[in-house]
Amino acid sequence: MSEWFIFTLMNIHEYQAKELFADAGVAVPNGTVAQNEQEFDQALSALPQGEPIVVKAQIHAGGRGKGTFTNGFKGGVHVVSDAAVAKEKAQAMLGNVLVTNQTGEEGKEVGTVYFTEACDIEKEYYLAVLMDRATSMPVIIASTEGGVDIEEVAESSPEKILKVLVDPALGLRAYQARQIAFGLGLSGDSFKQCVKLVIRLYTFFWTKDCSQVEVNPLVTTPSGDVLALDAKVNFDANALFRHPDVVELRDLSEEDPKEVEASKFDLNYIALDGNVACMVNGAGLAMATMDIIKHYGGSPANFLDVGGGANEEQVENAFRILVSDDTVKAILVNIFGGIMKCDVIATGIVNAARKLDMKVPLVVRLEGTNVAEGKQILADSGLALEPADTLAEAAEKIVKLAAEA
Repeated sequence: MSEWFIFTLMNIHEYQAKELFADAGVAVPNGTVAQNEQEFDQALSALPQGEPIVVKAQIHAGGRGKGTFTNGFKGGVHVVSDAAVAKEKAQAMLGNVLVTNQTGEEGKEVGTVYFTEACDIEKEYYLAVLMDRATSMPVIIASTEGGVDIEEVAESSPEKILKVLVDPALGLRAYQARQIAFGLGLSGDSFKQCVKLVIRLYTFFWTKDCSQVEVNPLVTTPSGDVLALDAKVNFDANALFRHPDVVELRDLSEEDPKEVEASKFDLNYIALDGNVACMVNGAGLAMATMDIIKHYGGSPANFLDVGGGANEEQVENAFRILVSDDTVKAILVNIFGGIMKCDVIATGIVNAARKLDMKVPLVVRLEGTNVAEGKQILADSGLALEPADTLAEAAEKIVKLAAEA
């Protein structure tokens, strides 16, 4: 079984997720945003004056509170006493790069600061709705251990994690929402609020085609209110055509430029951290290609599925994106010609290689419709490329060439 799980998704910022939560009837603290220093005063004036404020850097990564800015400022989440201090913290965040355990060493530049009302917290919980790969069903995950990484809880205290599978044909049943609230140990009005929140959160997850909705922490206040204090939402990118309102929330500055460019040409591209670039048609074949590269000691630089009906232009654009990655030391093309004919792909490869003046080693494995014609086009091209008849041969060759490069 392949070790790769390629699932194209779209992320949004916390403040955007909370706006969607509020529209769905999920209780969240009041908040405002600023994207430049001139907006600080107006944003802060919308919050209760003289009350504590939470200042949050907005990036598509977790671990913000424990992160460090490259300017030396510590933490991307701060609770402060008033608006004056909030402005100071926001100034230290905005326009600077925040490095967390999820961003990598390069970090992410903060382009938006989120100000929210601080609230008294009695207890923190964890709540999420996501797709369970083993059952192909939505699952609600809850825990009394909120505010920390759920992976740590799963490893150290698995008994504190509650999972409820939801039959997509039936939807979330009321008793299942009550099961979550009971599992969190809630009672009275907090219990009722939690049941409503779980139902609304699942409805949001399902109707918006989300891949993950996470609230960490979900909190109760001394007065018994239940609030989503944080929000992380991912959407299935393949369903975005149904949600133009969600597409408008996309922040391209948070995405890999190569992935953004690939999306313009309907190419399914995901950047990885290896040095062997792959161009394949079909997600399953692409994952098998990455697996065999690893098997022979190499490391894939990307997942790239050009689709079953790619044309010469898409092939050329795919190559252009691959060679724009400075970490790529070699390129493996693995195409099975069904709807897509091998001679068309071979022509696209040759034209792209000439136009882009590719310097990196190239191994091409073609099979399927018009394969003989495709191989002849490659052989007659005069290009310094390596043909391969089998996937194993192609992988062995490309790993060796990448190592030599």
